[in-house]
Amino acid sequence: MLTTDLSPAAHAFDAVADIFDSRFTPWLSVAAQRRAVRTALAAAFPAGARLIELGGGTGEDALWLAERDRAVLMTDASPTMVRIAAAKLAGHDNAAARILPAEGLETFALEAGARGENPFDGAYSNFAGLNCVSDLAPVARGLARLVRPGGRILLVLFGVLCPGEMIVESLRGRPRNALRRLAHGDVHARLGARDFTVRYHRAAALERHLRPWFQPAGRKGIGVFVPPSAAEPWISRHPRFLDLLETLDRRVSRALAVFGDHILYQFVRTDAGVVEGA
Repeated sequence: MLTTDLSPAAHAFDAVADIFDSRFTPWLSVAAQRRAVRTALAAAFPAGARLIELGGGTGEDALWLAERDRAVLMTDASPTMVRIAAAKLAGHDNAAARILPAEGLETFALEAGARGENPFDGAYSNFAGLNCVSDLAPVARGLARLVRPGGRILLVLFGVLCPGEMIVESLRGRPRNALRRLAHGDVHARLGARDFTVRYHRAAALERHLRPWFQPAGRKGIGVFVPPSAAEPWISRHPRFLDLLETLDRRVSRALAVFGDHILYQFVRTDAGVVEGA
């Protein structure tokens, strides 16, 4: 894919791909939230499962799963992210990375079906990759074609009511950012000196797009007490306090899911078929 074909969001993440790991990996809040997601991934997908990841970035989660005997096709819209991920996965025969924007998932699924390829056992997307997609309908249809009946999908999207972000952004004198997740429609964002938009998808809209192919199977908050990355680097200088917040998250992540920095939604594939053009 030529860089001129990239969406604004893909351009933005492509611009920061080479420094992405060095910027985010040292942050303890990110590590804490990633641990919570990985616990759910390991529980949902047993060893030997064949998975597809949407918006996999530099391949950190794909690598973690591949090292634990899951087969993963990691996809991302950013060519540079995919190049970095492919290098990480190079030593694993059960993992690969390819350039594929989430918006193109349905076309990819139709092509895979035409080739007679077996469906995946599951799919996942971590850390709000799908919030860079305005219309989730083609993503839902693509997932319905790619995931076998009984398979699971785990989608981690931004929460809409995140007290942690509201507090941090207010303290930093950015009240507009404190309330940005309440907005409907596309919201301006900026990364790597590039502008793009995000959309804060509501649970009801997500379920509507995935129906009737996927049945909700629970949700949990990721970062209910663990703060968002906006609290960095301050929170990383207080690891004991962060440990306490992570412990609280484990206890209340389901009951208080709506207040998460992210929300992990889990769905199970039904046996409903996908009609052409649906």
